Amino acid sequence: MAAAPEPGEPEERKSLKLLGFLDVENTPCARHSILYGSLGSVVAGFGHFLFTSRIRRSCDVGVGGFILVTLGCWFHCRYNYAKQRIQERIAREEIKKKILYEGTHLDPERKHNGSSSN
Repeated sequence: MAAAPEPGEPEERKSLKLLGFLDVENTPCARHSILYGSLGSVVAGFGHFLFTSRIRRSCDVGVGGFILVTLGCWFHCRYNYAKQRIQERIAREEIKKKILYEGTHLDPERKHNGSSSN
């Protein structure tokens, strides 16, 4: 029996690894892609079975649906994730510049008068 962790210690959790290398819990977009892929698999396989009544072909269509939907969701989500990270980095840099130049002669928002007397 495993001992209960002390109140100050963090719990050690086993993460779910898919195919031995894809950590579904800690990888962005992995969980949603797998869930949507499995739903796409069921819908594609069952829909094909309803139209054709061919079990083996319906299973093949289900596997193909899983692969297509999973990869589609994965690439779409990762693209949006990367785009969001780039926008966050640009915003952080702009905030740093704003803080650095605020109140100086390099501040672009500061109105420059025609006279140079201070």
